[in-house]
Amino acid sequence: MQDIDLKALATLVLWASFGLSVIFGAIAQRTHFCTMGAVADIVNMGDWTRMRMWVMAMGVAMIGFNAMVALGWVDAAHSLYGGPRFIWLSALVGGALFGFGMVLASGCGSKTLVRIGGGNLKSLVVFVVLGVSAFATLKGITAVARVATVDTVAITFATGQDLPSLLAARTGVAKPVLAILLGLLIGGGLIAWTVSREEGRSGNNLLAGLGVGAVIVGVWWVTGRLGYVAEDPNTLQEAFVATNSQRMESLSFVAPVAYSLDWLMFFSDKSKLLTVGIVSVVGVVVGSAAYALGSKSFRWEGFRNAEDTGNHIVGAVLMGIGGVTALGCTIGQGLSGLSTLSLTSFVALAAIIAGAVGALRYQVWRIERSM
Repeated sequence: MQDIDLKALATLVLWASFGLSVIFGAIAQRTHFCTMGAVADIVNMGDWTRMRMWVMAMGVAMIGFNAMVALGWVDAAHSLYGGPRFIWLSALVGGALFGFGMVLASGCGSKTLVRIGGGNLKSLVVFVVLGVSAFATLKGITAVARVATVDTVAITFATGQDLPSLLAARTGVAKPVLAILLGLLIGGGLIAWTVSREEGRSGNNLLAGLGVGAVIVGVWWVTGRLGYVAEDPNTLQEAFVATNSQRMESLSFVAPVAYSLDWLMFFSDKSKLLTVGIVSVVGVVVGSAAYALGSKSFRWEGFRNAEDTGNHIVGAVLMGIGGVTALGCTIGQGLSGLSTLSLTSFVALAAIIAGAVGALRYQVWRIERSM
């Protein structure tokens, strides 16, 4: 058996993940990449420009991930999203809660980190509340409720729930072949839609779509290829170093926020180690702050009044509970999960958008009622 320096490998994985996250944060700050904003632009103004950013990133991530599957570098079954258990109700309920919450909190988990980097103190409060509610839903009081209710409803497949695995089992066609075909077909179709209009071909849209999508693929490669150990010398089992889930991961910003708070609060506990999720949270803030300071767009911002504070706190709670229940956020499920072509990710994404639209309609109703 080849000797492996796991500590050195973990350090390399962490630095690579941090660097990619810095790039994500800088791109998001530069281009105003925001899922909540994209949905709000459509609902309030009929403007699809920012939605084209997100959709292009989806397409790039799909093609990149499934190209790696075809090459034999990664496998969706090694992720949280590609397992055989299709938790459709958790995805529906959690996604809707997250979508509603991100509107109240002025942005999803990634946007919260980007806004912190730009000097937004409201987002710092959202970060803390989101992290606490997420941790409670991972291991605390809301975790008990989650496990006893929505998580009990599931469909278990004989194979993984990603589309290439499901179709391979039914057709007999090799999974790598189906992965690249589906990745190119669905991902390519999404990219073609984004560039079919002039606004989709703007510099910002191309930077955000291509850049964010490439970062998602990059983190998959770092954790699933670079950080993969076929036989851990300590356990004699395969391992993915420096990940909280002990599987390969890409970017997601709900559970990692909880793990970041846990690491900060129990820093002296030597069992609390840095992970890809934690350094990614820090990386996005650093990247955003670097661009904001360099472009002189950094500015401090606080709450307007008690109602504004309350909305952000409630939104953060809903995002923490919903994001963990749905196994991800607009980035975790909407990009990382969707790139694996997981059924749960498709359901979670639809529920997140529906929840966001519901919250935007609710805000309009409240404004009209107060007039």
